[in-house]
Amino acid sequence: MDLPISPLTPVAGNAAQPLVLALPKGRILKEVRPLLVRAGIVPAEDFHHESSRRLRFETNDPALDVVRVRSFDVATFVAFGAAQIGICGADVLMEHDYPEIYAPLDLGIGRCRVSVAEPEEMAGAGGLTRESRLAVATKYPNIARRHFAAHGIQAEVVHLNGAMELAPSLGLSRAIVDLVQTGSTLKANGLVETDVIAQVTSRLIVNRTALKTQPEAIGVWLARFRAALAEVAA
Repeated sequence: MDLPISPLTPVAGNAAQPLVLALPKGRILKEVRPLLVRAGIVPAEDFHHESSRRLRFETNDPALDVVRVRSFDVATFVAFGAAQIGICGADVLMEHDYPEIYAPLDLGIGRCRVSVAEPEEMAGAGGLTRESRLAVATKYPNIARRHFAAHGIQAEVVHLNGAMELAPSLGLSRAIVDLVQTGSTLKANGLVETDVIAQVTSRLIVNRTALKTQPEAIGVWLARFRAALAEVAA
């Protein structure tokens, strides 16, 4: 469904040095598209083409470019100042905990959760709480260690970037910590959720130094996203 685009005044700034908005590839990008339109951001036509090899795209506003990167990398691009603004999941912020990042807006999209899961036949009856050391497969080593340490368990992390659900059945780990949306993949691989560590939505994030040095330019984009969220809620 095409959404109406209101005429907006371009953000003032150095046309040779536009602000950069980092956006995640994949499922979240599809969900964020209507919000971008409501905020008045229209990337170049090939931005939404999966066949495009470009990673940086101009927009309808000469003061803003967008880059398309892996979801886990959005926070790193913003923390190190390669992008001044970004959109990423709260799970990424929890894992990296970059002090350079300010996350002023919860966009309410990309809803899922970071959960502990284990083989169905091993779940319950005290389960993981009886362990003092535990092998855990995850792409969230910091979140996993903090979570299990709070329960008096030393997590021995097996760092995987995908196919976490295979780890218990192949003897790599006793449990996994992963992002869960519907739970269907867990069920298909004989796993059940045994603990929810955190509920996750996507956030608008800002580089703190950029916010101090370019407050007007970044402030306009924050205002546009707030207005877009208010329009959705209305």
